[in-house]
Amino acid sequence: MIEIEDAYRYMLSGYFGVMEMDSYELKEYILHDIKEYITQFMKQNPSSNFELDYEIERIKDTYSTKTKLQDALLVLNQLEKPPVDLIILIKRRLEKR
Repeated sequence: MIEIEDAYRYMLSGYFGVMEMDSYELKEYILHDIKEYITQFMKQNPSSNFELDYEIERIKDTYSTKTKLQDALLVLNQLEKPPVDLIILIKRRLEKR
């Protein structure tokens, strides 16, 4: 079973994965939706063991682009209306790696 802190990490990593998609014109809107989703998830599933600022920096600096993009697919599929065009773009980019 996935630990709550691991769920936080893949969501944050997925956020940064979407940030990597500079070719997607509606990126800012999707990032906003993901941020709202993460915020709500964290409120509903609190963890006292998670240092958000530390984890954000660690994920930004140590996770590979491939991992971030894979996590982005996971997070996007959690949204109410996932942007299919962005999902396709991410999958194509992952295929090239």
